[in-house]
Amino acid sequence: MLSATQEGCMRYALYIAVMVATLVALACVLTIGEGRIVLALLLPFAALGSWDLIQRRSTLRRNYPLLAHFRYGLEAIGPEMRQYFIEADTAEVPFSRQERALAYQRAKSVLDTRPFGTLRDIYGDQYEWINHSLQPSEYMPHDFRVTVGEGRAQPYSASVFNISAMSFGSLSANAIRALNRGAQMGGFYHDTGEGSISPYHREFGGDLVWEVASGYFGCRNEDGSFSEEKFAAAAADPQVKMIEVKLSQGAKPGHGGVLPGAKVTPEIAATRGVPVGVDCISPARHSTFDTPKGLLEFVDRLRTLSGGKPAGFKLAIGHPWEWFGIAKAMHETGILPDFIVVDGAEGGTGASPAEFIDHVGVPMHEGLILVHNTLVGLGLRDRIRIAAAGKIISGFDIARTMAMGADWCNAGRGYMFAVGCIQAQSCHTDQCPTGVATQNPKRWKALDVPDKATRVHNFHENTLKALRDLICAAGLQHPGQLGPEHILRRISPTEVRSLATIYNFLEPGELLTGTPRHAVFEQYWGESRSDSFAPPARIAARRDSKSL
Repeated sequence: MLSATQEGCMRYALYIAVMVATLVALACVLTIGEGRIVLALLLPFAALGSWDLIQRRSTLRRNYPLLAHFRYGLEAIGPEMRQYFIEADTAEVPFSRQERALAYQRAKSVLDTRPFGTLRDIYGDQYEWINHSLQPSEYMPHDFRVTVGEGRAQPYSASVFNISAMSFGSLSANAIRALNRGAQMGGFYHDTGEGSISPYHREFGGDLVWEVASGYFGCRNEDGSFSEEKFAAAAADPQVKMIEVKLSQGAKPGHGGVLPGAKVTPEIAATRGVPVGVDCISPARHSTFDTPKGLLEFVDRLRTLSGGKPAGFKLAIGHPWEWFGIAKAMHETGILPDFIVVDGAEGGTGASPAEFIDHVGVPMHEGLILVHNTLVGLGLRDRIRIAAAGKIISGFDIARTMAMGADWCNAGRGYMFAVGCIQAQSCHTDQCPTGVATQNPKRWKALDVPDKATRVHNFHENTLKALRDLICAAGLQHPGQLGPEHILRRISPTEVRSLATIYNFLEPGELLTGTPRHAVFEQYWGESRSDSFAPPARIAARRDSKSL
């Protein structure tokens, strides 16, 4: 066992060595005029070590002068070390190296075939596949589309794979340019995110879905309330194809946000309709409505103000009775959204508190099936389109999601990979190394828009070609024909089940005749209300007393 003196010498050994070397170098310079370069190299380390000893913020640095900085350095590059040298190609954290490589390959239109068999454990739990047919379909065009707002004044033909909501402010100017130019080249849509329509969204004329969130950015009065006049003027732009009311997002459902005033540049202020240099608040809830019926009336109001463009809403599923209240309001009022976007708790591009990103919200698969089931049970599914977003990057991801009830899919991070994101996970620091998620012009100006736009287009194109190949292999003509019976999942080494048997699916109109034998419907459907988001009385009572 080391004595206190020996232990202290070990802790201070590097600092002592640097100080001794510095003094020797200084002596050489003063006596023989040699060693200036060595002295110049040593002085910063000597100064740093001395500061470590006298500062009081870090005990570690006081106890281990200079040595502590090696720990900080290793800790800082730990994520990169794990990502590039330790993690397996299939480790999904949050996207595996294999998934990222697929996105990069398709964005660059380079070979994406793989030799010698899968890297996945096909006998491991949760392995999934799509059953093929002994009579595959003939190849067909891969530009699969779905009509949204059929019967409205301005219906929209949407691709089955689009760019999910990512705001200017979260993403850089050149990233927005590249995404929109790629969308224009490929004929798919670009969701604006809640930050409204910036000049960079308009530059290339790609189709836009305008997301209207609780801050009403781009259509707000000075007090933050909704402005019909400003909305109608902006929504009249032919580039805006659909209107999406954001209730919540998968990355941080039930949580508002603040863009600090220091980051509210003149460009962002003009785009959002807020003062320059003042904190920009995104409230956690809307001020325009506070009931399910009020939500539908607001959606219908936006549809009218936009001249009959398809209008809908996006949500991450939380309390079941709140979604059921919205569904009951649809049934009772006859006011229907043209589409619903189900956002999953798989996360997303938005930075959020650790607890939210890890433990808040329903994952996309379960949320999607609940929304799909409810609309089927009410006999409304054929009148309302459903989109889904949540870690979708491959043709199989799209196929599985559509088999579970979606009409189309949106992706955010997949398209970020296409414009150069390397999953550095520094989106919230303004230090994005690739210029994608930063407002620092020294970083984002290095992002070449024409090149990245082509990659966005390629990623969409090649992913849909892969989807087409899967559809043909299954003997189908369109991904809309996919059902839960097509997707198989291994439950254990000896048990395989289709999604049709893993999940409970309602029959058409089943909710109109009673409550189905389905746990969530049995618990909450009967007590949900179309005139309130409030919990059922028994839930409210339980909140007030742990004895119930």
